Amino acid sequence: MNVIINPISPISLIGPAQAGNLTGAGGAMHAGAGGGASSTTGAAFANQLDALTAMQTNVDHLAVQAATGDLQSIQDYTIASTEAQLMTQLTVTVRNKAVEAFNDIMRMQV
Repeated sequence: MNVIINPISPISLIGPAQAGNLTGAGGAMHAGAGGGASSTTGAAFANQLDALTAMQTNVDHLAVQAATGDLQSIQDYTIASTEAQLMTQLTVTVRNKAVEAFNDIMRMQV
């Protein structure tokens, strides 16, 4: 008995992911066709980590401006700080789910 298992198509973003726009253009996502799921997923995750690093750098810069009295609007710092916090929580959650899925796959009996 031969069983054919088709690969899972990767989920890719339609538009570039940006800070404040984590789901890409218009919030729509689609399933792509073909292989390369790990490279596409890895690249998307790496891009999000780069965006998170840039966002946290911006928050650090705004915090220094607030401490020195150069910040024109405290709302800019508050908004940037909240966005960075939410993006960090999202990144940690995605990482935890990926690790959990990997562990579930490793526990499967063949």
